[in-house]
Amino acid sequence: MVNCLKVRSVLLLLLLSAVQVSCGRENESSAAGAERVVTGIGTALVTVRSFDETVNATGVVSGRPEGVAVLSAPAPARITAVRVVVGQRVSVGTVLVELDQVGFRATTQSAEAALSAADSNRARQQRLADAGIASRRDLEQAVAMLASARADAERARRESELSVLRSPIAGVVTQVRAVLGATADPAQLLVEVTDISALDLVLPLTPAQAAGLRPGARVDLLSAAVGDTASLGEATVVAIGGAIDAETRAVPVRAALRRTSRTVRIGESIDARIVIGTRSRALVVPLESLVPDGESFKVFVVDSVAVVHARAVVVGGRSATLAEVRRGLEAGERVVTVGAYGVDDGMRVGPATPKPVRP
Repeated sequence: MVNCLKVRSVLLLLLLSAVQVSCGRENESSAAGAERVVTGIGTALVTVRSFDETVNATGVVSGRPEGVAVLSAPAPARITAVRVVVGQRVSVGTVLVELDQVGFRATTQSAEAALSAADSNRARQQRLADAGIASRRDLEQAVAMLASARADAERARRESELSVLRSPIAGVVTQVRAVLGATADPAQLLVEVTDISALDLVLPLTPAQAAGLRPGARVDLLSAAVGDTASLGEATVVAIGGAIDAETRAVPVRAALRRTSRTVRIGESIDARIVIGTRSRALVVPLESLVPDGESFKVFVVDSVAVVHARAVVVGGRSATLAEVRRGLEAGERVVTVGAYGVDDGMRVGPATPKPVRP
């Protein structure tokens, strides 16, 4: 009888212990479940819409090649006057630099005298040949000497005219390398004038970015002012470099400035957004929904019962606010945006109203 009571007591103690362990596990499970509930996150619906793939770059305003005049000395000569400075506006015919005239005048006079002598000799040989005294060969030589003398005289007159450097276009002086009293060499740039009515923005792009670009692509100019979200203007891609720049290792892209909200100046740096491709029906999500996952990306999809599931995605192009998803999502699914870095697979989110994707 005593043994039966002892057995019953032991069984009762074991049963109570099992109940306590079970309750403890349930409490731990409940606590763990509470810890996996996340609030305060943002979500957005995956949508199909027209999408502009863009890249950002900083370009430099420069003159269009056909609107830049580079002037140098026509022949070695001493610089006697420098009439302009960088930034000065000039019109057609404005005197920029003057060279020593003594040498040019002497050369012109010598060439004119040689031309006169050659012309007289040609006439004399012509008379002798007509009279049968001189040979035709002598006449041909006289004619050739006259042609050479005429070319030398024309060259001397042209150099004399160019010894006073005048602007061939209206614009702004962008370079002055002439030094008063120094000897100018014909290979040396003395003054550069740029037509400011025809300006381009030269943008450095990576070879991969330039590969998808075509002439005619739109370029949005961005204001660099703090807090200013207004557009500075627009440009259009007119030329894409066929070689990589040796210094920057980038492909130079030239965009013609079409419209600007203020005056831009040569040499100014401007931030720009280039549209490198447009798709009429693309699956897009906000950029903040992308979470790096090694060398690829993942997003967190919220299902119908508010549970988060990590999902790998293949990302295509991007814009300033959106990313194109080429594989991994379907239209109408809900993804975590704000707070995506603070969630994990299997978490439960509080009630949230999906926000539409905005451009």
